[in-house]
Amino acid sequence: MNLPRTVVIVGGVAGGMSAATRLRRLDENARIIVLERGEHVSFANCGLPYHVGGVIEDRSDLVLQTPASLVARFGLDVRVRTEAVAIDRAAGTVTARSVETGEEQVIAYDALVLSPGASPVRIPIPGVERGLVLRDLADMDAIIERSATARRVVVAGGGFIGLELAENLRHRGLEVAVVEMLPQLLRPLDVEMAQPMAERLRMHGIDVRLSTALVGIEADHVVLGGGETMPADLVVLSVGVRPETALAAEAGLELDARGYLIVDDYQRTSDKAIYAVGDAVVKSRFDGPASPVWLAGLANRHGRLVADVIAGQPHAAVPALGTAIIGVFGLTAAAVGRTERELREEGREIRVIHIHPNDHAGYYPGASTLSLKLILDAATDRILGAQAVGEGGADKRIDVIATAMAGGLTGRQLADLELAYAPQFASAKDPVNMLGYVDDNLRDGELSVQWHELDDRRAEGWRLIDVRTEGEHAQGAIPGAELMPLDALRVHAESLRGERVIVHCKVGQRGHTAAALLRQYGVTVANLDGGYLTWASGTAATREPVRA
Repeated sequence: MNLPRTVVIVGGVAGGMSAATRLRRLDENARIIVLERGEHVSFANCGLPYHVGGVIEDRSDLVLQTPASLVARFGLDVRVRTEAVAIDRAAGTVTARSVETGEEQVIAYDALVLSPGASPVRIPIPGVERGLVLRDLADMDAIIERSATARRVVVAGGGFIGLELAENLRHRGLEVAVVEMLPQLLRPLDVEMAQPMAERLRMHGIDVRLSTALVGIEADHVVLGGGETMPADLVVLSVGVRPETALAAEAGLELDARGYLIVDDYQRTSDKAIYAVGDAVVKSRFDGPASPVWLAGLANRHGRLVADVIAGQPHAAVPALGTAIIGVFGLTAAAVGRTERELREEGREIRVIHIHPNDHAGYYPGASTLSLKLILDAATDRILGAQAVGEGGADKRIDVIATAMAGGLTGRQLADLELAYAPQFASAKDPVNMLGYVDDNLRDGELSVQWHELDDRRAEGWRLIDVRTEGEHAQGAIPGAELMPLDALRVHAESLRGERVIVHCKVGQRGHTAAALLRQYGVTVANLDGGYLTWASGTAATREPVRA
């Protein structure tokens, strides 16, 4: 095998180090040089918020490998505090500069791997220099140091890192507020699925401000849109990232309109001797255009793939699903694939299913409600996305659905998956199977109405029938709903003949039974998808106060 003599890797952590160590396992003789601008070449960046909160007690646990350990085990030439400042593609060289001394060295390469990552965005507002960010161990140390004397913290941004930081700063005993410009937290979820996370944060004393802009940072407070102020001794910015692609741009490599590196299925850039992995690269998606996907698993996977390509064992990258998960104050939210919001904006014809089963058998102690959402192509039944929120079992179900998507299963085929069952782990009808059963019913002609469609259908003349019990109705009801409990519905069925009726229960299951009954009495009937729980979550989310 004719292997390259020298491989230079710019950037460590997930993508860069996966490429370096995999390549060494494939080729003992290659010269592998890793250039890392920071102090640490291999650390657990996903664990940083948890050391802030003391969940991970020992800081050293976050350092996965050191230059010395990488030399000893893999024979790598690892140079920390060394920045790649120029690429000469014609000559096949990289210029490396010591961050500490400024000394430069020109290094020839046969193959070059770029893994520069992405840096936190600093929004252009007055006082932004007072805000801290979280990208590496030094940033983490700065947050811990500042939080030791702070009492009130504002976290700007309601994404994954922002919420993890908010939780962990609360664990430190600080007063915490989350300020988010969007009308919801966690953009990879739809609004009704993200609402329980906002409620859980508020339950634990965090002030969640949605549809709210941060417009200034002062010494002891922040300024919000509309001129409102909020006390803050510490501000952490977690409003997104931008790719670190200045080096690639100066070298003339092809970037997309957002500044991300464009690669082919083998992670090759527009220069076939240069590869790129990680957060600075657009990924092929299983549905929709290529886009950034900031996930450690993908960075590791693509780093390994690049090493295989360089070593002469090429295989194409698999389109990314974007599978992600977060846990905050005991509540887990997970997602895979596309959202309903995105797909409707694109004008796609989709079918949406909400269910709210127990995470395991209800008769076994400790069962809790698990909310699941499945999004399907209306014509082909292809699974386009899924979301799960609950105290238990969300991770398992999203992983199963992600695997089904990767394998090309349809929604209906979820019903036939044979999944592990014992009462402490699941139900005989697993929630994933239940999604398949509901999809089966819809494909066979059952009508369904989404929570956000209800007002429009009622304006068209549809009646809304609540088939829950009198006690449930008294505890909370959809305005204007007529109470006809399921067990007494046959008494009313004849009077509804010829009507257009939407039935609803708490989660949709009794609604399905009611719809089946009424159809046989000549009633045009639809079931409110996900029942009262989904409607309540969605309407609560859309009632959030709107701030400039």
